[in-house]
Amino acid sequence: MQVSRFPDVEPRPRRVAVGTFDGVHLGHQAVISGADSVLTFDPHPSAVVSPQHATKLLTSLEVKTELIAQLGVRQLIVIPFDRDFAARSAEEFIDQVLVGALQATHVSVGENFRFGHQARGDAAMLGDDGRFQTRVEPLIEVEGEVVSSSHIRALVQAGEVATAARFLGGPFQFRGEVVHGDARGRHLGYPTANLVPPDELVCPGHGVYAGLADGRPAAVSVGVRPTFRTGRGELIEAYLIDFDGDLYGQPLHLEFLERLRGERRFDTPAALVEQMARDVEQARRVAR
Repeated sequence: MQVSRFPDVEPRPRRVAVGTFDGVHLGHQAVISGADSVLTFDPHPSAVVSPQHATKLLTSLEVKTELIAQLGVRQLIVIPFDRDFAARSAEEFIDQVLVGALQATHVSVGENFRFGHQARGDAAMLGDDGRFQTRVEPLIEVEGEVVSSSHIRALVQAGEVATAARFLGGPFQFRGEVVHGDARGRHLGYPTANLVPPDELVCPGHGVYAGLADGRPAAVSVGVRPTFRTGRGELIEAYLIDFDGDLYGQPLHLEFLERLRGERRFDTPAALVEQMARDVEQARRVAR
């Protein structure tokens, strides 16, 4: 899939899906279906329009790009969203971006999509424009609940990653670079790959999870390690089952499959090690 930064796009007729697509969930996938190009925004518009209330995101641009590529899209076009772009009217967005630069013949959006200065543009405005065909995808429900990024964020933050996966169409994913910790896990017999979650991304609720790390079964801890007074902030620690290698400085791809338990304080390190052994065996069974 080709990735382009607006306005550096070649002129050609396009079937364009437009949206922020945070999480690329089942509803987003329905909007993107049939499109050869996807138009999205980075950073998320809320970070520019209302930074004090900026939304924590399910996916970084890197992860969003990979998920969209899996849908068979020919091109992803990223608009660098800033205050100048936020000031464009809805009419200018249609005239200058969709028609002028992208030469859209078909435009698909979700029914709650808004665009333009002060979000004055909507799906009805797109549908009234005769220069392209507009498809408005209705909201999707799973198990009686509307699929939305905000709902999925709440599920992930609550640790409900298995439920979130049913809305996403796959496991919640996290990517980061492995950093040095205090080697506590190695001293306990369970060396971990440590990732620091960035403030702008949603992080699963504190606890222990069964997951995959670069496709390998893993027991993943999210939290502040209450058994030890480390003074460190929130950390993601992945123990890769049956793996022996050095991952420092390497990118690591985590998939959260199921929450095993909440974060607990143990009276002794020995008690923690016993529980870690149980966590690893349970994670192994889940991740098979």
